[in-house]
Amino acid sequence: MTLQEAMRERHTVRKYKNEPLAKDVIHKLNERIKSQNQKFGLNMQLVTNNKDSLPGFIALTMSKGVRNYIILAGPDTPDTDEKLGYSSADLMLYAQTLGLNTWWIGGMFSRKGARKNSNAGDDAKIIGVVAVGYGENQGVPHKSKAASDVSSYEGTAPAWFQAGVSAALSAPTAMNKQAFMIQGRGDKVSMTCNSGSFSGADLGICKYHFELGAGTDNFSWI
Repeated sequence: MTLQEAMRERHTVRKYKNEPLAKDVIHKLNERIKSQNQKFGLNMQLVTNNKDSLPGFIALTMSKGVRNYIILAGPDTPDTDEKLGYSSADLMLYAQTLGLNTWWIGGMFSRKGARKNSNAGDDAKIIGVVAVGYGENQGVPHKSKAASDVSSYEGTAPAWFQAGVSAALSAPTAMNKQAFMIQGRGDKVSMTCNSGSFSGADLGICKYHFELGAGTDNFSWI
């Protein structure tokens, strides 16, 4: 499965089987996390067979079997949220290619539990966790806005721009608000996001998806 195929197949999954991650899968995930950490100066970390990421009431009412998760941590700098969003998008789709399912958890994760299991240090910023495992189902597509609601292009939009917008609309965003706007002119593209405290992370996630759909050879960000 390619990342593009994974992007079409991936949906949020909140209930997981009581099945440990295969050793080769853990190794591959750790290598991918290591690569993203080195590329962006982050401190993300995979935690396995541990339930500390979710408060008890969430585990009882909204989820099941969340025992493996990626802690989204990095230095406390202004651009860390966007970098973590971008990197987590890559990790979620990569996990999908390995036969796993994911859930990006922001406001409902246990900060105490995540920090307890993180090796990033007391000064690190932790914005959320990504639950990962073998889902009881494959999830369902989220309700989506129309491309015209989230994008504009000066002139006739080329196929790559349309594909990028479609890919961005498939990305997970806070509260499924899809509060981003993509504007294009020639081969230049800009993206903004206004989803409150998760704006930075959402921007990174949606930029990753747009790049995957549009192809980075076709445009440059402004």
